[in-house]
Amino acid sequence: MRRLLLIAACLLIAAPALALDLPTRKAGLWEVKMEFQGHSNLPVQTMQQCTDAASDKLMTYNFAGSAQNNCSKQDISNAGGAIVIDSVCAFGGASSTSHAVVSGDFNSAYTVNVTSTREGGRPMPGAAPGGQTHMKIAAKWIGPCAAGQKPGDIVMSNGMTMNVLDIQKMGGAPKR
Repeated sequence: MRRLLLIAACLLIAAPALALDLPTRKAGLWEVKMEFQGHSNLPVQTMQQCTDAASDKLMTYNFAGSAQNNCSKQDISNAGGAIVIDSVCAFGGASSTSHAVVSGDFNSAYTVNVTSTREGGRPMPGAAPGGQTHMKIAAKWIGPCAAGQKPGDIVMSNGMTMNVLDIQKMGGAPKR
């Protein structure tokens, strides 16, 4: 559970970069690896996500959280086929300045490279106050969802499974 909280905290750093309307990923099973560079206590995290158009949009929104409401700057551009996002956002008394580059193909594989600097707020586990953090997300389409999976299922590397659509129905996620 502690590892999941650390992942969630790191995703908050990247949330401004993910808050835009990215293209919808191809329906099916995606393997997503998150590498937190410079965080010695955070190993690479791997998860599998079963998606369709509705669950993919909701997953992107949930990982981004309320970033769009908390960002004073969010510049989005296209540079040579890559989506570049520069943002400044405030979360829980902290300010995060992020630069992200999204490249690849949302039908087969893509990467997101995020560099962030965070100031104020509670210290992030494994990160120096005011220091830069780097996160790389690498995703690839594996094929159809596995037997028994349904759109919205996320299977963490520790075997824990959750479904973003079920969480939304229970009132645990904002409706989109």
